[in-house]
Amino acid sequence: MDCTPTLHTPRLLLTPLQTSDSATIQQLFPHWEVVRYLDSRVPWPYPGDGAEQYVQNVALPAIMAGKEWHWMIRLAKTPEQCIGSISVYDEPGNNRGFWLSPPWQGQGFMQEACEVINRFWFETLARPVMQVPKAAGNAASKRVSEREGMRLIEVKEGSFVSGPLAKEIWELRREHWLGRSRR
Repeated sequence: MDCTPTLHTPRLLLTPLQTSDSATIQQLFPHWEVVRYLDSRVPWPYPGDGAEQYVQNVALPAIMAGKEWHWMIRLAKTPEQCIGSISVYDEPGNNRGFWLSPPWQGQGFMQEACEVINRFWFETLARPVMQVPKAAGNAASKRVSEREGMRLIEVKEGSFVSGPLAKEIWELRREHWLGRSRR
């Protein structure tokens, strides 16, 4: 697939990442509540041009190479309002990542975004498995995985913005997702 489609849910609009999203990411992303459980590759403190560098030098080249798909999460009723981001990756052991701005956390938005992203992963891309790493202490992300029917398959050491923590690998197989989504 050579382009990232716009995706819709009842409350959300997921739009493909664009260069112009850098300023919004720079405003919403660099908050401890957002970054503390992310991989230590994320620079902290976040530089003033961190979003621009990430979009231009990491995300967009990976999209062009057909190895990653990135979306901005927007409210469907007010599409100019970005609230976070979600991505999928062709990387063994790391197939999905997301973040949500603190004012929008705890309202079920990420669960809703993950449903449509999983459909894209399993149906459009026809991938057999989704593996999602997360810091063991990230209870909110863990709840999303549990609600999706993922299972914990491995725990190992990880390096996160907040420091060394146990890293859990959660997995969802295509056949399990298809069985749940058809109910």
